[in-house]
Amino acid sequence: MRHGAASVKTAFDRTLFSIAASNRHHVTRSVVALHDAYRVSEPDLIARVVAGDRIAARELYDAHAPRVFRLAFRLTGDAALAREFTQDTFVRAFAQLSRFRGDSALSTWLHRITVTVVANAMRKVKRFRERETDLEDVSLEHHDTTAADPVLRDRLHRAIDELPEIYRTTIIMHDIEGYTHTEIAEVLGVAAGTCKSRLSQARAHLRAALADLAPEHET
Repeated sequence: MRHGAASVKTAFDRTLFSIAASNRHHVTRSVVALHDAYRVSEPDLIARVVAGDRIAARELYDAHAPRVFRLAFRLTGDAALAREFTQDTFVRAFAQLSRFRGDSALSTWLHRITVTVVANAMRKVKRFRERETDLEDVSLEHHDTTAADPVLRDRLHRAIDELPEIYRTTIIMHDIEGYTHTEIAEVLGVAAGTCKSRLSQARAHLRAALADLAPEHET
């Protein structure tokens, strides 16, 4: 039984890795796009946006929207909702931008707003829709994810959706989107140690939820 549980853990970790690996190319492209877009310093760009410069607002949106969308999509599993929440995030962010003090990176501040927007909205929805569209179907580029066991992949998505909110957000941000514990702590406003504890508990919940698959993954 212990061997079966270890097999599920290995397959589970491999599946998460395959999902996360497909994201790294997008993150790299976003960083490059961000560098190219910022022809002026970020504080200057923010000042221009606050002053009403619509071109600067567009530059800021274009630089940060892709990753805000990715985070919203991962938290909702729904492309249409993710687009809606991305817009909501920037509406709120632009309205509050004059109060942004620069204590953290602008991206961290935006992701904090994203998590809040999604959490509040999804509480009203009361239940999560099943993932009918995977991220690769709404991305500009497609990646080979066939290496992951399709049954395990589907069960893993469902198990993640059923996690308590604090665990689901943490494991999505860390294991799938590649945020560090420090970045997650800044976004969620908790200690890095708390993030590590939540991640450990989230993984334990997922392994328990997938335990019945152990015989299928024994060698």
